[in-house]
Amino acid sequence: MPTGPVRRATVIAAALLGCLALLLTGCSPPATEPVGALPTVAVTSLPPEARETLLLIDAGGPFPYAKDGTVFNNFEGLLPAHPRGYYHEYTVPTPGASDRGARRFVTGSGGEVYYTDDHYQSFRAVRR
Repeated sequence: MPTGPVRRATVIAAALLGCLALLLTGCSPPATEPVGALPTVAVTSLPPEARETLLLIDAGGPFPYAKDGTVFNNFEGLLPAHPRGYYHEYTVPTPGASDRGARRFVTGSGGEVYYTDDHYQSFRAVRR
């Protein structure tokens, strides 16, 4: 075992390597969501019309709007990237609206569900 200056240099080098490893791996606990993950919303926090639409989606219809179930292309790029045809959109009725309104669900082929109440300007992942 080295003694004197050699041992001291070895201890200092080991300490510096340990500090470097700590800096590179971070001191905080791992994140529960990946960087850039969408905010979430619980089903129970959604408006009643949204909860009713989710029941229709789960049942496979029937849907009140002809566009329900059509491919959503994710042109905005706010959802995770997937091939065309992966996402489908569904209208959430807006009381008092004379058209389909701004509220939608977008579902992914992997079972994920996203909600927007501002016509695709933002999304929240639905927690069931």
